[in-house]
This record gives sequence, C-alpha cells and structure tokens, in this order.
Amino acid sequence: MMSIELKREIIEKNEQGVRVADLARQYGRSTSTICTVLKQELIKSITPAKGVTMISKLWSSLHEKMEKLLIVWVTEKQLKGDTLTQDIICEKARTIYGDLLNQTPRISTDEASEDSFKASRGWFENFRKRTSIHSVVRHGEAASSDMKAAEDYLKTFSELIEANGYTPQQVFNCDETGLFWKKTPNRTYITAEEKIMPGHKPMKDRLTLALCANASGDCKIKPLLVYHSENSRAFKSHKILEEKLQVMWRANPKAWVTRQFFVQWVNLVFGPSVKKQPTHASPSRS
Repeated sequence: MMSIELKREIIEKNEQGVRVADLARQYGRSTSTICTVLKQELIKSITPAKGVTMISKLWSSLHEKMEKLLIVWVTEKQLKGDTLTQDIICEKARTIYGDLLNQTPRISTDEASEDSFKASRGWFENFRKRTSIHSVVRHGEAASSDMKAAEDYLKTFSELIEANGYTPQQVFNCDETGLFWKKTPNRTYITAEEKIMPGHKPMKDRLTLALCANASGDCKIKPLLVYHSENSRAFKSHKILEEKLQVMWRANPKAWVTRQFFVQWVNLVFGPSVKKQPTHASPSRS
C-alpha cells in the first residue's frame, strides 16, 4: 500500500506532465497501479488524521449505501429490543453488501466480488466511530453481598481448620448457582441518539446447579441439578436415562435446591463419594 503523501506526489507529477510509464518506473509500480492512483482526485484534498499514514483505497459508493442501510437495520433492531453484538452487526453488513453487489453492474474491480469487503474488526471500529453507535449494558436485577461478613468468616474458618487439624483433602465447599441457559448477551449496540436500551423481557428458562469439590481440587463431587421439568423432552427424544447422567437430576416448578433435594444429594452422592477417598475421615463442609 502507498501512503497518502506518496499518492499525492504521483498525482502532482502527472499534472506537471510526467508520463504514466515514467512514473511507474520511478516508483517501481505497475502502470495500472499508477492509473488507479491518478483516478483518485480526492486524494489531494485529504488531510490524514494524526498518526495515519496509509490508506488502501477510497471508500466506494457501494460501501456508503451499505452503511446507510446497516444503520437503519440497527435502529429497527434497537426499537424491537433485540441484542446486537459486534459479530451480529458484521454478519449483517456482509449480507447487505452482498445484496447490493448483486443489484449493481460490475464496473469497478474493487467491487467485483463479496470478498472485497470482509467486515473486519478494523472496519467495525471505523463504522462505530462514523455512526457513533455505542455499547451499553442491559440492566437486570442487581444483588448485593455482605463483603465485611465474608472477610470476617475467612478468619473464623481458618481458625476452625487449624484447630481441628483438617487437611485440604478433607475440606469441601458446596455452593449453588443459577444457569440461564437461554440468556442473551447483556451488552448491545445502540444509535448515538439513545443513551440507554429500552426495557426488555429476558428469558427466564433457568436451572440450578449445586457444585462441590475439596480444597485440594482432587475430589469433585457429582453435581446436583434442579430443573423445572422432571422428564425433559430431550430425555425422550434421545433415550437418555437419568441414572446415566453426570449429575443428580431433580425437579420442582421453580428449579430451586430445596432442603429435601440437598439431603438426598448428601446421602446418595456426597457421602459415598467422600468415603471412597483415601483421607475421608471427618470432612468439613463450608
């Protein structure tokens, strides 16, 4: 690629009467390349931004049409409350460009194929700056935790471990976590006129996992999974047996780990698993 200054110099010399063939020999370029540079009259009026020294080609009218249609599509998706990531926007840009290309006579070699537009990360950053679209966080429920109580318990727990002489293999931690397995990304791109994303109704299909392992990391207990459906459709279609799963499957309408489920897991899974370990005596559960 040539710098803007070099292209401007070639154009100026041609205007002074230097032939294309002589310019090609002088700059070590093909005559077709020199002719392409000479067609770029707008180069003379371009002032490159600070730190920018290279350009590959002038932005074509086809790209401009594509970006105008793309920003209209972004606005429509924004009004519907849909999530837009960089990958989604780039994929739509390629689709729009391909559709425009099929509707446009093949005149320029720069626009001869869909391969001439990659919708790369660099293009997206420039598009984002040109249109002022920006990324925002979708707002959801916020939870707070008592950090001071957690810090105080660390000291109490350490003293308990030391006083009873427990080893890392004997100290187990069990905690539950919710998995929204249909959840959409929490960030989306919106137009410059908007500051926040309109409210949306997130997917609520979730399950709860209770995970457990010891402090040394060499004993991971079979998880407890609670879903709202006891007999999932996938079990029937794929002929899956609950007994063969890598989790203990339980179900209730809210997909919560209840006391009953936890006691069953301790008696049927945790206890037998710990007893199989070489150092299973008197395990501590935090």
